[in-house]
Amino acid sequence: MSIFNHLLGDTKIEDSVLVTHISASFSEIFGYTTCRQLSQMFLAIIFFHGSEYILAVAFHGKSNVTLKSLLISKNYLLAMILSLLEYFIEISLFPALKEYWWVTNLGLALVLIGELIRKIAIITAGRAFTHVIKIYHEEHHKLITHGVYSFVRHPGYTGFFIWSVSTQIMLCNPISTIAFAVVVWSFFADRIPYEEFFLRQFFGSQYEEYAQRTPSGIPFVK
Repeated sequence: MSIFNHLLGDTKIEDSVLVTHISASFSEIFGYTTCRQLSQMFLAIIFFHGSEYILAVAFHGKSNVTLKSLLISKNYLLAMILSLLEYFIEISLFPALKEYWWVTNLGLALVLIGELIRKIAIITAGRAFTHVIKIYHEEHHKLITHGVYSFVRHPGYTGFFIWSVSTQIMLCNPISTIAFAVVVWSFFADRIPYEEFFLRQFFGSQYEEYAQRTPSGIPFVK
């Protein structure tokens, strides 16, 4: 009986240690750090996409706006899911990586800056701003060169680039930060020349002069 009790006692100690370890792991994963960083992330996502849709409806009317104005695609959802997967793996294995609060706060500040730039761009352009590239010139489609457009040609893209990459800085996700920067940059590097082909068709020399004196707003994209 004494041997049995001894073995049982050891088992109880091991179970207690295991429970303590699991409890500590859960406290790291679902503690203050995770709650704050993920709540900031989800609030940023909800506000960004909700405001995109609301502004589209305000300028173009609900009958002319589809759910595509939420800017949520399968690739976008996949990217966000992978970024969350990275977050949970890293906070489980390397919890100290998520405790660089100056990085999180920098990311949050850049998220707000990117959001502000994009929304100012949308409001400044008004009806001329659309989520789909126009291949036919419409009456309300005017060349906007004032306000934030006097600094960069595509401030909406600039704002989204800053916003998307900064969501990952905010989570202290090193892999996703680089991946988002590369993927979003590549997307705009292809989209901007395609869009500007039609803008040159619509506005001719007026757009050529504007493009020569104003940068695109995306690094290394002319």
